This record gives sequence, C-alpha cells and structure tokens, in this order.
Amino acid sequence: MSATTSQQYDAIISNCRDIFQKKLQDYGTSWRMFRISSITDQVFIKANRVRTIEQTGTQQIEDDIRGEYIGMVNYSIIALIQLELDKDDRMEMPVDETMSLYTKYAQAAKDLMEKKNHDYGEAWRDMRVSSLTDLILVKLLRIKQIEDNQGKTVISEGIDANYFDIINYAIFALIRLTEGK
Repeated sequence: MSATTSQQYDAIISNCRDIFQKKLQDYGTSWRMFRISSITDQVFIKANRVRTIEQTGTQQIEDDIRGEYIGMVNYSIIALIQLELDKDDRMEMPVDETMSLYTKYAQAAKDLMEKKNHDYGEAWRDMRVSSLTDLILVKLLRIKQIEDNQGKTVISEGIDANYFDIINYAIFALIRLTEGK
C-alpha cells in the first residue's frame, strides 16, 4: 500500500470520526435503539440514493453524495459496535467508551484494507466510483440474506466481514471523489 493511500484513508476516516463525534454530542447514542437489520436498511438507503444519482445524473435534494458515503462508513461502524454489544442493553453510553469503540473498528477496517491492498495491488484505484457503489449494494444484499437466515451461513463470511468491506469501499469512493475521478 502506498503512503498516499494510507494518508488519504486517515484523512477521510478522521473526517468521518469528526462528524460521528459531533452527532454523538447532538443525539447521544440514540442509534443503540437500532437493530442490525435497521442499520443495514439505513446504509442501503444511502447507497441506493447514490446509485440513483449516478444513473440519472440528477438529484432533487442538493446534499452532496460524499455525505452519503460518510454516512455509510459511520453506520457500518455503528453496526459493528452493535454486533459487539449485542447483549448490552444500555441505550446511553459514555462518549469516551463510544469513541473508543469507533476507533477500534475504524482501525480494524484500515488494517483489513492494508492487507487486501497488498494482495490486490490497489486495483480499486482503476475502478469507477459507480462500481464501488454497486459493490456496496451487493454487500448489503448479502447482509440482508444473512440476516434473513438468522445469521447462519454455509460457506460465506458473516455480517461483520461485509460491513468492514462496505467501510473500505465507501472510503475508496471518497478518495476517488476527492481526486476528482
């Protein structure tokens, strides 16, 4: 992995973390009410909006699609936190504990990205942003199927692995958008 990729990744995850922390101050951990399937649907809505805009070239709401990708990153990290805290029924969590969990999963996603980038040679840099959007949607449909199967898989990775991939695809899309590609 190039130093550039690492720096770009860190800058984007720092921006995502900053937005997450500000929303945490505004809303607390109200997202603890979400079931994993609801988080999956939230990410799906964001990815589907991006795909619709990519396909039509128009949008009625002027929110930048970068915000949708940031939302995909943050909701995916929320999903990973929720998976870890499955048996923890607290609705409100301290900010420092919540941010520690955020950092844990953001770092795990980066570690995974570094390993895959090594093996795949940063192939994502030659992909279209629209292909990254499609990959995210495929991962979401896989998650929905696993959820419908009560988390059981025969040979496939679980829900968490798919969320890690969504985080990385969304960050790749944000890097590509930042580069103007």
